Amino acid sequence: GEPCQQSKMDGNTVVARALKQQGIENVFGVVGIPVIDLGNTLGSENIKYYGFRNEQAASYAAGAAGYMTGMPGVCLCVTGPGLVHCLAGLANAWSNAWPMVLLAGGNDLAQDATGAFQECAQLDMVRPFVKWAARPESIARIPFYIEKALRTAVNGRPGAVYLELPGDVLAGRVEESAVHWVHKSHPVPRCLADPRAVTSALELLKTAKNPLVILGKGAAYDRAEEAVHQFLETTKLPFLPTPMAKGLVSDEHPLCVSAARSLALQSADVILLVGARLNWILHFGKAPRFNPDVKIIQIDISAEEMGNNVQATVPLVGHCRDVIGQFNQLLGNNRWTFAPSAPWWMALRKKLDANKLASDKLFADSTIPLNYYRALKEVQDNIPRDCIVIGEGANTMDIGRTVLLNHLPRHRLDAGTFGTMGVGLGFAFAAQAVHPDKKVVAVVGDSAFGFSGMELETAARFGFPLVVVIINNNGIYSGVEELPADRSALEMLPTALTPEAHYEKIAEAFGG
Repeated sequence: GEPCQQSKMDGNTVVARALKQQGIENVFGVVGIPVIDLGNTLGSENIKYYGFRNEQAASYAAGAAGYMTGMPGVCLCVTGPGLVHCLAGLANAWSNAWPMVLLAGGNDLAQDATGAFQECAQLDMVRPFVKWAARPESIARIPFYIEKALRTAVNGRPGAVYLELPGDVLAGRVEESAVHWVHKSHPVPRCLADPRAVTSALELLKTAKNPLVILGKGAAYDRAEEAVHQFLETTKLPFLPTPMAKGLVSDEHPLCVSAARSLALQSADVILLVGARLNWILHFGKAPRFNPDVKIIQIDISAEEMGNNVQATVPLVGHCRDVIGQFNQLLGNNRWTFAPSAPWWMALRKKLDANKLASDKLFADSTIPLNYYRALKEVQDNIPRDCIVIGEGANTMDIGRTVLLNHLPRHRLDAGTFGTMGVGLGFAFAAQAVHPDKKVVAVVGDSAFGFSGMELETAARFGFPLVVVIINNNGIYSGVEELPADRSALEMLPTALTPEAHYEKIAEAFGG
């Protein structure tokens, strides 16, 4: 009889199937030549493709999805200018240590160095921000590259990875039997710290007069909430979350000292740093914001981070959840609690009470225009307890950290380590894609909203019930109450934007 006719597969199908085999469920992006067919093919492999209006927002969404799920967020973009726009999301993922994979179209291999459509040195452009960058040279080896990219993004310190997909590799066809399919990546191997070092760290904590636990978003990413909660409930140590670690333990927990942050940082003599870096967000761990003689116990997955800016007295390299689990095991055998009546707790409570009184006065002040505290209190009073909050802006974001409370881990996203403006709508969209049953509220400044406001159309198109609250102060940091008489913006401050703009009408334009 006739020989069996083998089916042929194109590169687009191989990419989509390889992503699905590795457990990818969502892709964010903007399609065009040469990745239009890839965008279409994703759906046939039951991967949800979310098409954005701007690659920047799509790339921010991918990074945020990686943070919230622990799986790399995937972004798809076109060659050249599309990739340039996506550098924003790559850089944001690099700075925050979030896992994402950017798939970008590339010129045909056969057209290298010819001045092809949108040809540029894409691999060179991305390298400062990625853990690995590569370009599959054949359809047969695409699954190898996909698996390695996704594995590299999540192992060690998480981060961004880049794959360039040449047009002729995507459009080409090969026999299905010629494709080198690969295994699904193993879950990330868990790392414990040296047990002797954990014992030393606990003994150091016991000697402290003014101990403090600082929780970072690395602990939130690592899903350390149960272990951390157990540790704090046992030891009764005061804790302070960094902005995106809010909710790892509830902001309303009696051991939380966020409202006495300055005193806690300045006076602590031993600090347990859990998945947080001593960078600008924590004033580099230096005086005058920190005690110059402070002793640091540092938990981080990255050995290179140890001793950065301040020498760690006890470095503990490992995953936050597992290392805190080691502390809990020691405490289970030999329970220790920091005395609630200690002078340190008395000083912290006094400061907490004083700062609460000051905040309550601002909350009660209804003078028009409303102050930030009063305006944000309206939001806080009307959002559910399990709400995912996106904060973006300058004053809006900074004061929002105090007013908008979080009770669950990975339920707050903001400008982060890179201090990025433009993330708000992309982050909100990613949060709704990952948590379709949750209320997602983006509280953003008017300037911040302007970076990605057209993504309201994206949300409307996919039926995402995002709530966007714009705290409008007419500019960057602040603006003007009215336009100059001749309406010339050249006469206004560089920070000023159109006064009292009706941003809500943008939502109406898209059926909101």
